[in-house]
Amino acid sequence: MDHESKSHAMLAGRHALVTGGGSGIGAAIALALAGEGARVTITGRRRAALEALSAAHPGLELHPLEMDVRDEESVTTAVSAAIAARGAIHICVANAGIAEGRPLAKTTFAEWRRILETNLDGAFLTIRACLEPMRAAGWGRVIAVSSIAGLKGLRNAPAYTASKHGLIGLVRALSEELIGSQITANALCPGYVDTAIVADNAARLAAATGKSEGEIRARMAAGNRHNRLLAPEEIAAAALWLCDSRAGSVNGQAIEIAGGQM
Repeated sequence: MDHESKSHAMLAGRHALVTGGGSGIGAAIALALAGEGARVTITGRRRAALEALSAAHPGLELHPLEMDVRDEESVTTAVSAAIAARGAIHICVANAGIAEGRPLAKTTFAEWRRILETNLDGAFLTIRACLEPMRAAGWGRVIAVSSIAGLKGLRNAPAYTASKHGLIGLVRALSEELIGSQITANALCPGYVDTAIVADNAARLAAATGKSEGEIRARMAAGNRHNRLLAPEEIAAAALWLCDSRAGSVNGQAIEIAGGQM
C-alpha cells in the first residue's frame, strides 16, 4: 500500500491493540486492521512470535509488545507504553485466550482459575486499561473474541464455557455504559476455527481416544453448521466491519460466526 492509499485507508490515524496478536485469530485481526492503515500494537507473552509476524509483513505497522493479560501490572505498564509510543488506543481487541476442556468433576480449582484468569480477567484488565484513553480520544471500538461457548454450553468444557459466557456479559454491561458515545463494545462468537489451538486439541484428543487427528478435526468441523472449520480471516473480516464508522449503531452484540444458527 503506497503513502496516498494509506492516507485514504479506512483506519488511517487509528491505533489498535490486539492481545494474543502473534498467531491465529489475533494475528488475522491485526493484519486486517493494519491493512486498512491502523497502527497495530500486537501483544502476547511470546515476543518471538510477535516479532516474526511483524517481520513477515514489513509494509504494515505491526508493533510487538510483551504483555501477560493475567497480570494487572503487566497490562497497565504495556498499555501505557503503547499509548506513549503510538497515541491513544482507538480499537481494543481482547482476543487472548486458552481453550481447554475437562469434565466438571475432574476440573481442579487451579485449572478453573487459570482459564478464567486468561479468558475473562485478562479481557477485563485489557479493556479497562484502554477505555479511559479511548474516551478521551472521543471514538473507539471494543471487540472481545468470545466463542459459541459463550452462547451455549460445551460438553466437558465448563471452565471455558463459563469464561466465554462471562466475556459476553462484560461486553453487554460495558455497551450500556457507552450508549450515546462514539464508542461501541461487541463480542465475536466463532465456532471451530482452524488455528493452532484446534490442531493441539485434535492431537491431544487423538492420543486420548485412539482416533486419528483427521477424524477429530472432522468432528470439530461438524460442530459448525456448514460442516467446515472457519478460517481466521473470516473472524478478522467481522472485526474489521465493526471498526467501520458505519457500524456505529452495532453495540452490545454477540455475533455468531459458525456457518448458521447455533
